[in-house]
Amino acid sequence: MAENLIRLDIVTPAGLLMSENVAALNLPASMGSMGVLKNHAPLMTSLDIGIVKYIKDDKAHFLAVHGGFAEVKENVVIILADSAEKSGDIDVARAMAAQKRAEERLKQREADLDVLRAEMALRRAIIRIKVSQMS
Repeated sequence: MAENLIRLDIVTPAGLLMSENVAALNLPASMGSMGVLKNHAPLMTSLDIGIVKYIKDDKAHFLAVHGGFAEVKENVVIILADSAEKSGDIDVARAMAAQKRAEERLKQREADLDVLRAEMALRRAIIRIKVSQMS
């Protein structure tokens, strides 16, 4: 592995999304955002809905992540995500439609509405839209 780089592997239920050597990354850990550099202390954390930012070849890259876990150990970060999408792979029209649907559900507040599920759908859609605009 190149000097001052860490290995970043992102795995989803669909398979390996990416495996890259990166200079640094930022994760949406459940207890708050956390940065990882080479020689980081070993840890395991749950992930929230959010944005993974990583630096490769002096350029920032972004992914939308929707929950999961991350393990940091021996200059390797493994993210086991419920789902993850690179910024260029996001269907913006679909994300905007999902945001609109979630906002409408929350606005109408029907008696059988699963509020938590609707709020999570809204958060996922907003993160996907934000990530699609980053690059």
